[in-house]
Amino acid sequence: MKRLTWLGIFLAILLLVSVPVFGQDAVKIGANLEMTGSVAAYGQMINEGIELIRDIVGTEVLGKQIEYVLVDNKSDKVEAANAATRLIDKEKVVAIIGPAISGSMLSAGPICEEKKIPQISATSTNPLVTQDKKYSFRATFIDSYQGLAAAQYAYVDLGAKSVAILSDIAQDYCVALGNFFKDAYEKLGGEVLTVQHCKSGDQDFSAQLTTIMNLNPDVIYLPNYYTEIALICRQARDLGYEGKMLGGDGSDAPELVDIGGDAVEGFYFTAHGDTEKALTEIGQKYFDAYRAKFNKEPGVFGALAADCYIIILDAIKRANSFEPEKVAAAIEDTKDLEVTTGKITIEKGDALKPVVVKQVQGGKAKLLGTIEVK
Repeated sequence: MKRLTWLGIFLAILLLVSVPVFGQDAVKIGANLEMTGSVAAYGQMINEGIELIRDIVGTEVLGKQIEYVLVDNKSDKVEAANAATRLIDKEKVVAIIGPAISGSMLSAGPICEEKKIPQISATSTNPLVTQDKKYSFRATFIDSYQGLAAAQYAYVDLGAKSVAILSDIAQDYCVALGNFFKDAYEKLGGEVLTVQHCKSGDQDFSAQLTTIMNLNPDVIYLPNYYTEIALICRQARDLGYEGKMLGGDGSDAPELVDIGGDAVEGFYFTAHGDTEKALTEIGQKYFDAYRAKFNKEPGVFGALAADCYIIILDAIKRANSFEPEKVAAAIEDTKDLEVTTGKITIEKGDALKPVVVKQVQGGKAKLLGTIEVK
């Protein structure tokens, strides 16, 4: 009888020890980020943004401490899926911030759907990331909207009647953005003279650029990430190209200028926001704190990451629960929430936000204005 009693006590203790995160004094929010690899700058900026906003808004929600768990997906799709599995199965997170890029979000997405854990990306813009998903979200606009905005800017504001496109065929984001731009630009009446392709890690773009330059487009559209854009701009200038070049939000990293130097001077790109003038009180606090802590200008990717953290905390509070399914439902119901980059509303996983356009001037990306998409 005593043995049975002690066995019962032992089993009761074991059950208490194995209670999921919802019954503990801490709750975990994970990050599945590109800390190394080809787009490491994105992951590093996003991680900075998360750590900083934690200092500003705090690390407690509904009486529990928030533990932040970071896993490096190495800018790789397979590693992104592995990171999601580790965060969910081993770390028992209630939500995940990241990955940063669309291909990795698409890779991690099915895992989050199966295990019913919300993931929210600061920067991925491919429409497929959230399409028919209940647990994938983003804090920024989608590629179709950005492609339309860029096409309109090229055709109307830059007066370009012809363009050539050079996109990275190895990245889902680049292919999608290029296609959306092409469709929108042609509908406006512009002519796409050629669509050329490269791959992440390429160093020589002379063949594609020679073909493009022989066609003499008014604008070269580069819907790629900063490394390839910078190298393409350098080689284009070396080959004598003096025309305009335009890119997307993948350009929005200090490394664009670090790698491209004078060759990216005058480069235009669409982006998620601007860090010089905050649109909200929390945004101003974030930008001031960033400058004070890092002694450099904040990037919009870090600000969007801060948005993700604020969105998750707000969802937990409104749901009054740490259950991932309830948190996901609350994220979807986000309306006019003030975050660092302005006000955000989530609709079918996507963020409703403005598109801005910037240009590299004097080695820095300067805000030119907001694109009113028509």
